[in-house]
Amino acid sequence: MNEARNGILLARHGETNDNLPPLRFQGFRDTPLNGTGRGQAAELARRVADMGIVSLWSSDLSRASETAEIVGARIGLPVRLDERLREANRGGWEGRLFEDVEHDEPERYAQWMRAGESFRFPGGESLRDQADRVQDAIEDIRRTGQLPALVVCHGGSIRVMLCRRDPRGLDAFHDFKVPNTAVVPW
Repeated sequence: MNEARNGILLARHGETNDNLPPLRFQGFRDTPLNGTGRGQAAELARRVADMGIVSLWSSDLSRASETAEIVGARIGLPVRLDERLREANRGGWEGRLFEDVEHDEPERYAQWMRAGESFRFPGGESLRDQADRVQDAIEDIRRTGQLPALVVCHGGSIRVMLCRRDPRGLDAFHDFKVPNTAVVPW
């Protein structure tokens, strides 16, 4: 990953029980890593150990911050928390199974599957709101000059940023797959 030399790497947190079928909307819910997720975090630490990372940042949600702590222990860096790196606030859907939302609110669920600029989680935030706050955090990290930086965050946070590079914008949200502990150069 030569892209890391002067830039930012976005990494998704390790697995939680909510990432296992049947899938649950997590959002701002503070769900911890499971055993597999802690193992994935250790593997992420191994993968980035020789990349010359000079600063380590994380969402303040425990699934991301625990992943970052495991990485930080391996590479000898403290974790700096930034709540702007959180997953989307998914409002009334947080903690609910995807399949239940699809059954109970089929029209709104269909809107979610189309994503886009106009989609807002009921009682939560829009994908655009999330993209704006995550981008602001990443720009502030870049301005520190402490690069390369590893930023541990969430699948949705990475996806909204990838949408910023895609000509389709947030309409492309569901086309991006970001597995647990995937690393995306930014």
